[in-house]
Amino acid sequence: MNLYGHKVNQLARNFTKKLNEKISLLGLYSLQWAIILYLHEKKQCIQIQLCKYLGVEAPTVTRTLTRMEEMGLVIRNEGKDKRERLIKLTEKAYEMFPKWHQAAQDLKIEAISNIDRD
Repeated sequence: MNLYGHKVNQLARNFTKKLNEKISLLGLYSLQWAIILYLHEKKQCIQIQLCKYLGVEAPTVTRTLTRMEEMGLVIRNEGKDKRERLIKLTEKAYEMFPKWHQAAQDLKIEAISNIDRD
């Protein structure tokens, strides 16, 4: 019986749990961090792009973006039509990014520290 898929899923769940423990101290959770990483790289996008990238349904992304907007981390502006909303990071998010990134990097280093290089 092949359990690789299950083991990869469990590893990802454990990593996400540990990530939440680290970045929640800085006011974020993993889905919010994933959105921030995407927007940091892309500069702006529409919500459907986020849904596709994250593999998450629109209502979940809408709720998360609303919370992030209330926290002052994202701005949603009208796009080409009233249904399309352009999303981008705020200055506050750009200022906090190095702290969040460092916490994520620290976890990555911790996670791979006991893995044999070979």
